Amino acid sequence: MLIIPAIDIKNGKCVRLRQGRMSDETIFSDQPDEMARKWFDCGAERLHLVDLDGAVSGRPANRKTIRSIVEAVPVPVELGGGVRDMETLHAYFDLGLQYIILGTVAHKNPDFVKKACRLYPGRIILGIDARNNRVAVEGWTEEINLTPAVLADRFKDDGLAAIIYTDINRDGMRTGCNVAATGALARRTTIPIIASGGISELDDVLKILPLSADGVMGIITGRALYDGSLDLVAAIKACR
Repeated sequence: MLIIPAIDIKNGKCVRLRQGRMSDETIFSDQPDEMARKWFDCGAERLHLVDLDGAVSGRPANRKTIRSIVEAVPVPVELGGGVRDMETLHAYFDLGLQYIILGTVAHKNPDFVKKACRLYPGRIILGIDARNNRVAVEGWTEEINLTPAVLADRFKDDGLAAIIYTDINRDGMRTGCNVAATGALARRTTIPIIASGGISELDDVLKILPLSADGVMGIITGRALYDGSLDLVAAIKACR
């Protein structure tokens, strides 16, 4: 199972939000590429980027910063936030990103996701963000009457690389991952699942590890790494 450090970008800086609120941010670095190198040096085999400004505005907002991160590390980098059209998708892959995460557009334009999967097989990740078992879109500002399982089923035959499942109520709160909901989604689909939201310490990682038998292949963590409550080297060793 992979431990995937998160680098959330807002106004060109590395930040962490609480429960997705853009007004509740903590700035950890004004040089996100240096943070990327730090996590790589600790043994990270993949990095998770989010263009927070792009997620809210619906268009790329931190392309220069994203390019600098991709060029700084020799491991796969995945990105979500603001990818709503083919022009943006092509441009990001041209930057050297290995995976693109599609979230809001999966609900609003599912045919776009299906076409993206055909053009870039094995390189599209579906981002499912949920609050109280309801999918949230538009940078978590809008909830829709759709469950994560139903949304996942719509793309079960399209060759997605993975699904990132985030419990918004846990994100940035360091209250532990929603293991039950993550496991339930993993058992419902054959698409690999990446768990996200709430990781606070090594014990939280160990609670998720048994879900590898159900198809959970990775864990994204952010604030715990920046606050120092989770040691990346120790977490990677436990997962290996």
